[in-house]
Order: sequence, then structure tokens, then C-alpha cells
Amino acid sequence: MLNGGGVSIPFSGHFEIYRNIVVLLFYVVVWDCSRGRSSKWREMLRFPHISQCDELAKSIERDYYSLCVKQPIGKKLFKLFCESRQDLQNYMSLLDALDAFKTKSDEEREEFGLRIIQRFLSSEITFCATESVIVLLLIRELHQYLSGEPFTQYQDSLYFDRFLQWKMLERSPITKHGFRQYRVLGKGGFGEVWACQVKATGMMYACKKLEKTHVKRRRGEAMALNEKKILEEVDSRFVVNLAYTYETKHFLCLVLTMMSGGDLKFHIYNVGEPGLDRDRVRLYAAEVCCGLMDLHEKSIIYRDLKPENILLDNSGHIRISDLGLAVKVSKGGTVKGRVGTLGYMAPEVISKKYYGTSADWWGLGCLIYEMTAGHPVFRAQGEHPQHREMENRIQRKQEDYNKKFVKSVKDLCSSLLIKDPEQRLGCGDSGGNAVRSHPFFYTINFRMLEAGLVEAPFQPDPRLVYCGDVQDIEEFSPVKGVSLDERDEEFYSMFNTGSVPISWQKEIIETNCFSELNVFGPMGSRTPDLDQTQKTPETPKRSLLHRFFHRHVRKCSTAGVGNSSPQGPDS
Repeated sequence: MLNGGGVSIPFSGHFEIYRNIVVLLFYVVVWDCSRGRSSKWREMLRFPHISQCDELAKSIERDYYSLCVKQPIGKKLFKLFCESRQDLQNYMSLLDALDAFKTKSDEEREEFGLRIIQRFLSSEITFCATESVIVLLLIRELHQYLSGEPFTQYQDSLYFDRFLQWKMLERSPITKHGFRQYRVLGKGGFGEVWACQVKATGMMYACKKLEKTHVKRRRGEAMALNEKKILEEVDSRFVVNLAYTYETKHFLCLVLTMMSGGDLKFHIYNVGEPGLDRDRVRLYAAEVCCGLMDLHEKSIIYRDLKPENILLDNSGHIRISDLGLAVKVSKGGTVKGRVGTLGYMAPEVISKKYYGTSADWWGLGCLIYEMTAGHPVFRAQGEHPQHREMENRIQRKQEDYNKKFVKSVKDLCSSLLIKDPEQRLGCGDSGGNAVRSHPFFYTINFRMLEAGLVEAPFQPDPRLVYCGDVQDIEEFSPVKGVSLDERDEEFYSMFNTGSVPISWQKEIIETNCFSELNVFGPMGSRTPDLDQTQKTPETPKRSLLHRFFHRHVRKCSTAGVGNSSPQGPDS
């Protein structure tokens, strides 16, 4: 990656192995999250008594869309509240039906819409495949109604009190002791990447560790904090998600989505002949397009789109990773700076002009070209031209298309690789929708894709390793002569913020912890932990005899046996 002066920035580049996460055989065992939970997981996720949530109840923002739509656990609890009320049950059923309608194919929508009308609406209303606007208006009207009196009543219910309990758990301090570390996946100039598992839920993640003295020596604080803040803001099926941040004595840790299928560069060049088949190119391009649109919706310009930064998960779908060079601008704003990887830089970036999302759509054109041709757009396979030559090609040369490019692929690439950003596909008022409307994507149902209902044409084989030899990754060593002081603590406190709310709530739901713990009393009554009239239960103190006996049993059970627990070194 290059900055304005053309100097290599090593920050993200040293984490190649995060882009090439190894599929280990033991993952087959721990991928079932319920098996990977600690035996004490219920204690780890024990609800605080509702009286301990008083301060949170006073300070939490009482916004309907935040509490009941955006936050997964909040959405579930509000739905449970509405379903417990006979006068609100039909509203939730209609909302569910309208959400399902959005994911239907054009052929299915008319019949499905007719069933919605027959069950919920006036027969004077008609649905057709193109009337998605009606659905959006109905959903908006439903939420507008539910955000009134029903939301007010919800806040006085046991369901909202339970939400406060979940929020208290979500805000619990995060330390290294909450994770199992299985093995190092890679080492580099700034730290390490480990495969890790949350003890309480069994969820697998990749933990990206940044060694504090290396960050300080290379003045990487701003970039580290920038990546962390942008990852916190983005909740996308097509972008790697941040779940936790925490610090240890020596490391700053980012706990990220586990992507076990390798990166696109490996798949393009190391699995069969160079390049990918058209169905895979189409799906990956569509998913990258969706990811870019999600970033652009938040006014974030990615600026480093290339095959190494596109990761596959175990089901064969992709996510954009490495947001260290991404930048947030004002709505519709632009930025200036030569940032990115030279072979994928847009002409306006090389020329040091102001640019916006145009740089990302150029990058998508480069990506589609490389996936199809089996080599970068302005460089033959194995060729290593000088920087000035590459700059000249990008700014002046027209790309060449071989017989692998059918008409639709060639037209899409040439539209994305127009030198003038004002004429480039995706840079007009329609933005990414203009890209998604291109004939190349005619078989993609973007509604179903965004809902996670499209099956990938290729699924990684869990028995294979989709990356190079991990032994080739350069050794990591701490920096000598760099001391940390009180001034660094302010930066660490900004970095170390614990759980990311939406990611944490999704984890709780996906690992079935929510369904197993979110129980109420008979006939929907309050359990003791939700009863304000009861005092906060004290944790029973164990006797000296019990503690001595417990230690004795543990010593006997481990005598003569090495510790086989998959733990990493003290961080």
C-alpha cells in the first residue's frame, strides 16, 4: 500500500495470513458452537438482577428504531412483547410477511403478495412484482404505529427489563480470559493473528493483535483507531465485522469475523488454471458491489480493493476485509491522497486529485477483470513493471480483453474502468444501483443475496488449506528501546471499548444462547431476577472446606497430565 509520498505502509500488509486463514481440522469440532462453550457458560452469562440495571434504564436512549429495529436482541424482545398482546399480534405477523416478501423472486412476488392481501389487507389493494415501493411504505407505516403507544407500553414491560439485563451483559468488561486461543495463524511486523473462540458462546473468531511498541514506533495509532471506528460503524453481510476490542499488557486486540476459505488472490492463482469461472466471478462481484454500497451508505470510501482483501467464508461467500486505509467523509464528500495499492489505484488517485466513491468502482473493475483474465488488468502474469510505467498504463492505456471475456463481462469492465470518473459506471446519481442493474448480473436476485439466501457455486473444502505455507510468514519480534507511558493510555482507552453491540447480540442469537437463557416464569410472569420487589441475591460464599476440596480434586485430575487446553501464550 502506498501513501501520498509513495512509501510503503506496513500496517495492514503484515497481516496477510488473516486474509488466508487456515482451516484446521479441529475447527470441525469447535465449529458447532454449543460444543465449544465453557462448562461455566451459564454462569458467565448470568443475568444481573433488574435492580442493578437502574442506572442503565435512566441513561439508555429511548429510540424505537435503535432499540426495536436495529439491535437484534431488542428486535426479538419487542416482537415477543407484541406477540403477548392479542391486539398487536397481527401487526407483527404482517411485518414478518412483508420482510419475507422483499426476499422473493419476481416470479414468486405476485402470488406471495396476493396471500398477504387476503390475510391482512383490503382486497382493493393490488400487488405486482414491481411494487416494492408499496411494501416499503407499509413497513414504514407499521413502524410508525408501533413506535407510538406500543413502544411506550413495551418500556414498562418485563420484556424491556430483560433487554436491559442483556445490555448489562453486553457491556461487561472484555479481557483475554474470555477467549480460548487455539494457535497462531500468522506473524508480522505489527503483531499476530490467532484463531480464537469465545468461552461463553463457543463462537469462533480471528483475533488480530497489534503489538503496542510496534504501533508506537511506526506511529500507527491513527490508522489502528481509524480501522477500529469504521469497523464498529459498519454492519454488513459483505464486510468483515468487528465483534470485540480489548487490550493486554503488550497487545491491542481486534476480534473479527472468522473467514476460513482463503482470499481471492489464492483462488485466482493457486486453484486450477489462473482465473475463476463466470458464475463465481458474477457472485463475488455482486457481493463486493453490495459491500461497497454498504460502506458508501455510511459515507466511507474503501480505497484498497484488491483480491488479497476479499475473503471467503466456509460457505463460499465473500467479505471485504482490511479497512485500515478506508476514510469517512461528509455525505457526498471527496478526499485527496495517494492511498491504496498501485496496480489497483484509479487514475484520479494517481494524479492526486480529489475523489469520492469513484476510486472504489474503479477497483471493482480491476477485480472483475483479474478474476476473469487470471492476471491484473494492466500487467501480464509474472510481469513486474516499474512504478512510473504502471502509472502511465493506468492513466493512458486501454485495457486488453481476451477470449475469456464474453460481451457482458467486457462491457461491465470497460464501464467501470473509464478513465474519467464522471463517466464511470457507479459514479452517477444512481450510485451502486447502476452497477447492480448491469446485464452481467441478470441472474442475481440481490434481495435474496442481501438476505443470505443465495447458495454459492463453490464451497471451500474443510479438508483443504486455502493459503500458502504459514511457515513463510516473517517472524515477529518486539521493538527494543520503545517505552510506553501515560500518554499512550488515552489512545488505549479509546481503542479498548469491549463488545460491539450488534455483533455481540448476533453472536448470542446465532449460538442459541438467547433461546436457552431468555426464559420467563409461568404464563409469561417475571422470574426472580426480574422482580423489583426482591432484593439482589448475593452470590453464596463457599466454605473453606469446599474450596480446599475443589483444589484437591483439580490437582488429582491433572496430576501427571500436561495441559491440553488450547491456550496461547500470556499476552
